[in-house]
Amino acid sequence: MNRIYLVRHDAAKNMHRFYQMYVTPGIFDDWSLVREWGRVGSVRQAKLVVSCKVKVLAWNSKEGIHKA
Repeated sequence: MNRIYLVRHDAAKNMHRFYQMYVTPGIFDDWSLVREWGRVGSVRQAKLVVSCKVKVLAWNSKEGIHKA
């Protein structure tokens, strides 16, 4: 599975965050782009960003989010 995983650490601010995006098969024979974020080592928050019938469209939609 292709994923983008970013981590940000700032010891002075006690900030240890992660951000992740990946494409996964959906339950209705489609593909979903999912974003996750949170503090490293804690409960994750997730959001379904887009659902597409074609995997390439879901993966390419991350480019628009990344540029925003």
